[in-house]
Amino acid sequence: MARKPDIEQSRSLEPAMRGIGSTPMGRGGGGGGTGGPFGGMFDAAAKPKDAKMTLRRLMAFLGPHVSSLTLVFVLVLVSSGLSLLASRMIGIAIDRYIVPGDLAGLARHVAWLVLVYLVANGSAWLQTFIMAGVSQRVVKELRRQLFAHIQRLPMTYFDGRTRGEIMSRLANDVETVSQTLSTSATLVFSSVVTVVGALAAMLALSPLMALVTLVSVPLATVLARRIASHSRGMFRQRQQHLGRLNGLIEESVTGHRVVQAYGQETNILREFAAVNDRLRQAGTAAETWSGMVRPLMTVVSSISFGALAVMGGLLVLRGRMRIGRIASFMQYNKQFSGPVNALATQFNTLQSAIAGLERVYEVLDEAPETEDQPGAVSLENVAGDVQFQDVIFGYRPDKMVLRDVSLHAEPGRTIAIVGPTGAGKTTLVNLLMRFYDVGKGSIALDGHDVRSVTRDSLRHAIGVVLQDTYLFAESVRDNIRYGRLDASEEEIIAAAKLTGADSFIQRLPGGYATVLTEEGANLSQGQRQLLSITRAVLANPRVLILDEATSSVDTLTELKVQKAMLKLMKGRTSFVIAHRLSTIRSADEIVFMDDGRIVERGNHQQLLDLKGRYASLYYSQFHREEMVRQAATRAESATMVMRPLEA
Repeated sequence: MARKPDIEQSRSLEPAMRGIGSTPMGRGGGGGGTGGPFGGMFDAAAKPKDAKMTLRRLMAFLGPHVSSLTLVFVLVLVSSGLSLLASRMIGIAIDRYIVPGDLAGLARHVAWLVLVYLVANGSAWLQTFIMAGVSQRVVKELRRQLFAHIQRLPMTYFDGRTRGEIMSRLANDVETVSQTLSTSATLVFSSVVTVVGALAAMLALSPLMALVTLVSVPLATVLARRIASHSRGMFRQRQQHLGRLNGLIEESVTGHRVVQAYGQETNILREFAAVNDRLRQAGTAAETWSGMVRPLMTVVSSISFGALAVMGGLLVLRGRMRIGRIASFMQYNKQFSGPVNALATQFNTLQSAIAGLERVYEVLDEAPETEDQPGAVSLENVAGDVQFQDVIFGYRPDKMVLRDVSLHAEPGRTIAIVGPTGAGKTTLVNLLMRFYDVGKGSIALDGHDVRSVTRDSLRHAIGVVLQDTYLFAESVRDNIRYGRLDASEEEIIAAAKLTGADSFIQRLPGGYATVLTEEGANLSQGQRQLLSITRAVLANPRVLILDEATSSVDTLTELKVQKAMLKLMKGRTSFVIAHRLSTIRSADEIVFMDDGRIVERGNHQQLLDLKGRYASLYYSQFHREEMVRQAATRAESATMVMRPLEA
């Protein structure tokens, strides 16, 4: 079974089309994040956000695990309570057994003390074990929701972001949250319990000494909060630069052939070094600021501990306290300041996790594709009648791409759309697929406005074959079956024979079981295109979109692909976008677009007789393409003649 679409495919037509199409037909993506890969380190988007709100939203994911969290909290009470008890038992051992020299009593007391420590540490291990399971389940759900939400985002979201930036949020940011939940959540619980318990014990032993301890708390709190407010923004910047670096890596790896072909290794290394250096600066700043917490806390606690030692010694010398109580108090002081230092140790992890959560929630807060209208119609028995009526559309309100476009494609007819780059050809079919909604006017399929039908039924009725095919790192069989997951082996082979793909598939080492490399790199461009067409044949859509399906193959391969396309188009309403005008001469109607308008329309001969822009463009291509085509035909004929002679 073919894999479900990943983040890359969420940008493409395939997820929305059940995999019939190939690669993105929307506008190209821009740089990730704010300011592109080389935006300023301290840009506005990197300012600290509301950490409390972020953590409050995380609580919603923890809600289903209340019973496990309750057990963890009970275990925290047990382990922390026993640790506090052990500190008092040490003081009792000194006053009752060590000072009087009662070795037998001391042995019994130590045995109880060992038992207390064993139970306390056992409880601590068990709470860690339970919390690890809870954190992994929470992160699993967070990752699932994020991935599912990405699949529902509109094309406009992907237009301005790199794949690496999106993948960084799904992988790096979520993993940061995972590590923090599993290691820091119980630390926070136990720290609060231990601090409260130790403070209560110190007040019971010596209110005066407890007051000295409490003097250090406001100072430590002010320092920690100031550092936290500053370092959180830096951790957020680090996550942003990491996403940009991932985007650059993904692009350079995917396009490594282009990089090497144009000798751009030096430039790509220079770009990588620049982004990597920004990440280094952001990471250094974040770690430096967060790293200040622990030393400052240590200094404050050390000063407090020294003051308590002097005060305790004076109280013992004056006979106001016994040495065992002083020993217990000093233990409680360590347990009081210890959690603060422990939190300081985890400080950078906590800040990084909050920054990661904020970036995850930024994606989750993005508005998904608009829901189907109430009462939306589910298309059935589609005939393929497509009507564009006075369509106006722009990706931005201030720049229109289509202007008053009207076009009617009757069932079974082939409409060819030609024109210069940027004329709005691909935008036209993007609107038909409802990757974007029209600004004004309407598009109807079988008399139903496409906005009034369910997206699922609309996209099931339409198939797409693009210039750049996308193939999964799965078997040939599964890549074809992606067009219709319930297809049988016989149906897959029949579709391949119909398009002519069966002949080269049978020559592959494993036939239909041959596993392709990523994006089908172990096949030629023509073979990948034939597999894409076979996939569409298997899906059996009523409306077909062919967007430059032959422009990236050689002329000889183009002949094979065209034969497969003609079989695919038979009986279907087809929209063919082409720059090679020789491929669309047999279309029922050809529309020539420029600057978002249809400027000429008619069949091939009518447009030639018109002697307008289509005719001028056609004749400029004709002589060159005809010579190449004749040479390719002669080469193919010679090959067919030689085969029986060789036999």
